[in-house]
Amino acid sequence: MISLDDARRVALSLPEAAEQDHHGRASFRVRGKIFATVPDAGHLNVFIDVDEVAGLVAEWPDACAKLWWGKQLRGVHVNLDHADPALVAELLADAWRRKAPTTLRTHGPAGR
Repeated sequence: MISLDDARRVALSLPEAAEQDHHGRASFRVRGKIFATVPDAGHLNVFIDVDEVAGLVAEWPDACAKLWWGKQLRGVHVNLDHADPALVAELLADAWRRKAPTTLRTHGPAGR
C-alpha cells in the first residue's frame, strides 16, 4: 500500500517533475509532457511502455490494470491500496524516462 501523498512525493522527486492541472485532476509532467495522472485519491494512471503492460498486470493483478485512453492502451491504472511502494516508484520512473528529453534522462533516475 502507498498513499497518494507518498506517490506524489515520488513523482515530484524526479528531475524537473511538476504537478499541473489536467481537466480538473492532477497530472505529473516533465517539461510539459504528462507521465502520470491522478483520476481519484486511490489510483494513478501511469503512462509506461505498452509492451510492459501485460506482464505487470499478470504479476500485480491486484495493483495494476490495463489503462485504456480512448481505444488505445497507454499504460497501467494503479490501485494504490494494493500497490507496493517500490512498484509505484519504478512505474513512475519508467514513465518519467519515456517523456523526459534525452539530455535530462542522462542525469535522471537509473534504469531498471
